[in-house]
Amino acid sequence: MQSANPPTLRDRFNQLAERLTVILGSFEALAGSIVLVVVWALTGPIFNFSDTWQLFINTTTTVITFWMVFVIQNSANRSAKATQLKLDEIIRSIESARDDFIALDKATESTMVERETEFDEIAARANGKAKLRG
Repeated sequence: MQSANPPTLRDRFNQLAERLTVILGSFEALAGSIVLVVVWALTGPIFNFSDTWQLFINTTTTVITFWMVFVIQNSANRSAKATQLKLDEIIRSIESARDDFIALDKATESTMVERETEFDEIAARANGKAKLRG
């Protein structure tokens, strides 16, 4: 469901971040980066392995890494939020589901541990029943 409003700068950034994570997370991007480093290394003798030659690869990789941290984190945050909203919708739509699980991502650590223990016990009981049947 898309809004009739024109995309904001944030919307455009989100779209760009998503495209970049797909493109730069590909095998082709990895292969390209390997080729770039090999070409850089092969040019070492041409530039007498100078400080400028070394600074080029150091600066380039540092800047790209710095930017990619923000791009990847944006995509991860959006993906996690979308997954959470989808799960919330499933919980909301199932009558027997406990609604307090909808806000579990905002719960205290002790509440999270209680829920985890509860489900560990349920899983242990289910495994015990499966072993008895088998």
